[in-house]
Amino acid sequence: MRKPPVLQKGDPIALVAPSFGCTTEPYATRLAVSIEHLQKAGYPIYEGPNIFREDGIAASASAQERAEEIHDAFESDAKLILSVGGGEMMCEILPYIDFECLSQCEPKWFMGFSDNTNLTFLLTTLCDLMTVYGPCAPSFFQKKWRYSEKDAFDLLQGKRHFEGYPKWSISRRNVDHPLWGYRLSQPKIITPYQYAGPMEGTLLGGCLDCLVNLCGTRFDNVREFSSAHPEGVLWFLESCDLNPLALRRAYFELKEAGWFENARGFLIGRALSAREELLGVDRFNAAIDILGDLNLPILFDVDLGHLSPSMPMLTGAYARAELKEGNIIVDYLD
Repeated sequence: MRKPPVLQKGDPIALVAPSFGCTTEPYATRLAVSIEHLQKAGYPIYEGPNIFREDGIAASASAQERAEEIHDAFESDAKLILSVGGGEMMCEILPYIDFECLSQCEPKWFMGFSDNTNLTFLLTTLCDLMTVYGPCAPSFFQKKWRYSEKDAFDLLQGKRHFEGYPKWSISRRNVDHPLWGYRLSQPKIITPYQYAGPMEGTLLGGCLDCLVNLCGTRFDNVREFSSAHPEGVLWFLESCDLNPLALRRAYFELKEAGWFENARGFLIGRALSAREELLGVDRFNAAIDILGDLNLPILFDVDLGHLSPSMPMLTGAYARAELKEGNIIVDYLD
């Protein structure tokens, strides 16, 4: 597995918009302020041509233009390629991405969240490159970075031990006050299933909404990736739009496609539909009824997902995860 060098002050950061561009609030204001903060922190910023656009269909630009922006960023001297947002249609750039070419480029970090699973996941499984499933550029709008943002840069700079956060937030974006941050108001309760101690494996995962869309396509290299990692895969999974029934179907699809044949355990984050129940299905039995016969540990409602704050995850890294005194602990071992 190729691991890019640790990020240092003075290293350029390339901003890209492989999904949405930042044209609406609070994202437009947050991105502009975040650029200032990243520059003040010592990182030169390269602004991709699409980051403030909305000229595509539910996207910043055409699929070809967005793919070209990614290639240009990988061929630049930037050390971190940072997405400016998630969205809906990032999958459409994949036919225009030359993954073989990217696998020959100098290793550099790619970081993004949600729809960016399309690259954080595929760069790892197709290009053997570690990536960070972590905050997008507009998240760095606060003067003092908190939780996810601080941990993301600590991870990029080589930190190896991470702990979960005290509470979580149900707050949503505020278009009238774009620089208001989230408030931690909800108590954290991580629920274990068949958990008997620390889990170890190569981290792989992301947003289930995207993963089920990749499953079975020509970009699906999961079984080959798993075979190349006899130490096993530790899956981290979260979701955005999937309700409990859709979650159940997603687990079924990935399991039947053989994605979990070499699994060592599951870290399941907080879904936006975290408190929903439909036709007797909730977030717990959606997973347990489908994955339970694998006889693997599952931790539910870990500090990961679309309800802030969310731990950044180093996709492709060998890690140990454990539940300790009600908190999630992740240590990187390679």
